[in-house]
Amino acid sequence: MDSTVLPDTLRPQRLQPGIGLGSGQTGTLRSSLRPGVTVPIPPLLPSPASLCSSSGPPPPGNPAVLKEAVEAVVRSFAKHTQGYGRVNVVEALQEFWQMKLTRGADLRNGALVVYEMVPSNSPPYVCYVSLPGGSCFGSFQFCPTKAEARRSAAKIALMNSVFNEHPSRRITDDFIEKSVSEALASFNGNREEADNPNTGIGAFRFMLESNKGKSMLEFQELMTVFQLLHWNGSLKAMRERQCSRQEVLAHYSHRALDDDMRTQMAADWVNREQSVASTIAQELAATERELEDARLAGRELRFYKEKKDILMLAVGQLSAANTATLPSH
Repeated sequence: MDSTVLPDTLRPQRLQPGIGLGSGQTGTLRSSLRPGVTVPIPPLLPSPASLCSSSGPPPPGNPAVLKEAVEAVVRSFAKHTQGYGRVNVVEALQEFWQMKLTRGADLRNGALVVYEMVPSNSPPYVCYVSLPGGSCFGSFQFCPTKAEARRSAAKIALMNSVFNEHPSRRITDDFIEKSVSEALASFNGNREEADNPNTGIGAFRFMLESNKGKSMLEFQELMTVFQLLHWNGSLKAMRERQCSRQEVLAHYSHRALDDDMRTQMAADWVNREQSVASTIAQELAATERELEDARLAGRELRFYKEKKDILMLAVGQLSAANTATLPSH
């Protein structure tokens, strides 16, 4: 997978050739995983821009390269965990997360992997899979059956889950310094900005340091909350109320994305719709294009998926409000 398929707001974090995933015994899924291939993975770490600007629609990827990379990881995974032969990726993905839970991973809602089929009566079928921490992936190939869509989603999720265990996917002091230096270079910033939590780059450093030791997937799950708060206009509203960036970051760093937050964001979009007609329809159309492009490129999808779900919730709220105001006969 070459870097041309990656959105500008995501920072490459390449694996070095020849690095495996551990040195434990092989032979069972519960033992250490050591894929024998090296494939660059879609990186999951947003740049500082994610704190102060929304992600633009990702450019389309190369489907053939993506398919080859995913299949290589799945084949290697099968070889090192179950011997040669075909691997049931749906079962493997579930057992992978069950293994993490039994090894002490902090999975607040358990190890259940959740699949969601997009309603359709004809191909291509589309399936999304949400991992226990909240990360979301989707089928990235043309899928003629619902079962194939489920397998396709499981493949890309398994690939990211496996590589997320690699030491290079952990946030360390060295990684923080390199990331901040790259951010300063990209935005023509100075070192003073990096030390001030009220600047965008300073907030980025604060977020990284607050999540030291976590994996890229775990960090992306947290960043999704801030991406949604920015997209919804919540961060701007908090700045207008004189809330400092550090106060906002400290508060929401410990706040999970829940139904209350989604409902409030949906209500904000209802208010916008009542001020300017067709606001929700236009935003929903743009969001669906972003989600489709990201899904076909094999990227992590939660930000786009949550946006769509919030907008659909707003449509439901608007419909309920209009029904409640209809005159009775």
